[in-house]
Amino acid sequence: MLLELARKRRILFFGGKGGVGKTTVSSATALARANEGARVLLVSTDPAHNLGHLFDRTIGPKAVRLSPGLDAVEMDPQETVATHLKEVRSALHSLMPVTQHKDIDKHIELSRDAPGMHEAAILERIADVVASGREDYDLIIFDTAPSGHTARLMVLPEMMSAWTEGLIKRREKADRFGEFVRELGADRSIEDQTIGDSEKSEREKESKIRQILLRRRRKFSQLRDVLADQAQTSFVIVLAAERLPVLETIELHAQLGRAGINVEALVVNKRAPQGMGEFLDKRHQQEQLHLALLEEKLGQIPRQDIFLQPSDVLGLAGLEALAASL
Repeated sequence: MLLELARKRRILFFGGKGGVGKTTVSSATALARANEGARVLLVSTDPAHNLGHLFDRTIGPKAVRLSPGLDAVEMDPQETVATHLKEVRSALHSLMPVTQHKDIDKHIELSRDAPGMHEAAILERIADVVASGREDYDLIIFDTAPSGHTARLMVLPEMMSAWTEGLIKRREKADRFGEFVRELGADRSIEDQTIGDSEKSEREKESKIRQILLRRRRKFSQLRDVLADQAQTSFVIVLAAERLPVLETIELHAQLGRAGINVEALVVNKRAPQGMGEFLDKRHQQEQLHLALLEEKLGQIPRQDIFLQPSDVLGLAGLEALAASL
């Protein structure tokens, strides 16, 4: 089921409660698709860097080749925020007088740990990856952070687009007022060239601000459209057959639905096998009780169960075995 979904979509997000195996399942799916000859980019937005641990190698913010056709990236939230703030600082420095640069730098540093800063920076990085990656890859798979973080991330494109749209409208209103004031002054005999140069500089500054806002609006609008396009993008929720993951999955599905994100698959990972002893049989029966609730609430979504493996899934060899079963 997962491999079939990966064949039909250009972008897949894997999410769910922490510790249920999102990284393992998303990596196996990426590897299985790459083994078919597709060009696949696997991207982790989780600060825990589990992707590198799983493949037992260093993976950083730049794409590295893991196997033929499969590249991977780990987004570092701290580095992403630092890059984001550096770009903001540079833009503000170019727009504001030198005398205000110290104040700008102070506010930039204070905003480094502001609520939502990491999510906004990661979102911009995701937008860039989606925009450029679709040209170079047949499939982009995102291994996301635990449910709460992911749910907030998925609603951000709509919020950021609306916020930027509001700034643009206020900017346009200010520009129209400024133009009105300049027209009033046009009837006066102003011979001071310095004033004229100052007005020209102000208009150029306003134009740069507008260009920055329009560029951000375009970026977030394009990402929002891609995420909402069910022909291109889908979401896979990974969970364990336990009470809390099942309840969290139901809530995550509702949150994603409100954000217009299409959930096309549920993966119940680490299922207890039957016929392997009394303990595992009892465990399997307990799981069935929790999965009955999942079936009641989300039975319309295709589900794939992955049974507990006899050993840890680690490295390419372990992932190849799991990929073959998808």
